[in-house]
Amino acid sequence: MKRIVSFSLITLVFVSIIASCNNDSEDDGLETIPPRDRGEESIAADIEIREFLETHFYNYEDFETPPTDFDFKIVIDTISGDNADKTPLLSQVETKTATDLSEEDVNYSYYLLKARQGEGNAPTYVDSTLVTFEGKLINNNIFDGSVNPIWFDLIATIQGFQLGIIEFNGATGSTTNTDGTQTFENFGSGAVFMPSGMAYFNQPPSASIPLYAQLIFTFTLLEANEADHDNDGIPSINEDIDNNGSILDDDTDEDGIPNFADSDDDNDGILTRDEIEIDDDGNVTFPDSDGDGTPDYLDSDS
Repeated sequence: MKRIVSFSLITLVFVSIIASCNNDSEDDGLETIPPRDRGEESIAADIEIREFLETHFYNYEDFETPPTDFDFKIVIDTISGDNADKTPLLSQVETKTATDLSEEDVNYSYYLLKARQGEGNAPTYVDSTLVTFEGKLINNNIFDGSVNPIWFDLIATIQGFQLGIIEFNGATGSTTNTDGTQTFENFGSGAVFMPSGMAYFNQPPSASIPLYAQLIFTFTLLEANEADHDNDGIPSINEDIDNNGSILDDDTDEDGIPNFADSDDDNDGILTRDEIEIDDDGNVTFPDSDGDGTPDYLDSDS
C-alpha cells in the first residue's frame, strides 16, 4: 500500500519529465494525441467541481458535536432522500486560486474544506508531513488512501495536495497505546477539491485515475516536520534564494542540482554546512568572509 500511495501522489513535474523522455522518438509508429488546452480545461473543471460541491455534503454535524471515539475523518455523501436538508459543501468551502506550474497565464480555482484546523505545527510546501488520507474521483469513487499514518515529503506531491495540506496544523501531541499505535490530539482535518491541472492532467500514474480527472483528497494532518533535504544545516524553505516561492529553480553553482538538494551550494569544495554557523538553539547565521555581500556558502571565491 505504501508503494502505491507514494506513486499516486508523486509530483506532476517528475511525471512530465518521464513522459517527455518517452516521447523523444518520432519513429515509434504511435499517434501522439496533443493534450487539451489548459485554459479551456480549467473552466470545464471548475464547473464540474462546483456541481459536485452543490450536490454533496460532509459529516459536519459530527464535527460540531463529536460523538464518543469520533476519529474526525471527513465523510462525503449526496444531498438526497433523508439527507435532502443537509448544507452543501459549496457553502462551507474556501475558494483559492493557483497558477499552473507549466503555464503562468493559466490560473485554477480549487476549494478547501477546513473541518478542523489543528493546533500544532503548520508545514511549509517543502516540509515532511505525517498524514492519513483518501483520494477520490469527482464521482466520489476511491482510488487511493491510507488509514494508517504515512509520511509525505510535500515537495514530491501534486500541487493540489501540497497547497491543501499547508493550510492546516498538525497535532499538539500524541500518546503511544499498548498495542503500539499512537493517539494524536488536536490534529487538523480537511479536504481539497482540485482540477486536473493541479493533479495529473493528461498523465495519470495509474488506470484508476482517468485522463483530465478532477480529484478530491480528504486527510488528517498529524505531524509537520521542517525539512532539510540535503542535511546542510539550512532548512529547505530557506533555500529559495530568489524568493519566488519555489526551491526547484535555485541552483547557485549551476551544476543541475538545486541548492536544497546540494550539499555544496557554491561548488567551492567546502560543504555548505562548514560555511555557516549554527548556535546551540539551532539558529543559523551566514558568515561573509570577504565582505562582498554574498555569504560564504554561496560565494565560490570567498
